[in-house]
Amino acid sequence: MTTFSFEVLVTLKDGLSDPQGTAVESALPALGWSNVRHVRVGKHIRLDVNADDAGSARAQVEEMARRLLSNPVIEDAHVMEAASS
Repeated sequence: MTTFSFEVLVTLKDGLSDPQGTAVESALPALGWSNVRHVRVGKHIRLDVNADDAGSARAQVEEMARRLLSNPVIEDAHVMEAASS
């Protein structure tokens, strides 16, 4: 078996209100960044999976993202390969 590293980025679906993103966007001008718009806040999950091949590992992570790491009704989950740790 080989270890494969992945990152999962979970964000609210477009069109849904993002109160955390709004709060961050509202605070940035006070810190000198008045040029930032459309802030969205999400979750970043990094994990290593032992599997026989990259395809099998990715399929497992995509299922984890769909079944546990995100709420597919209101969130999108994007799976990305990560550099090994």
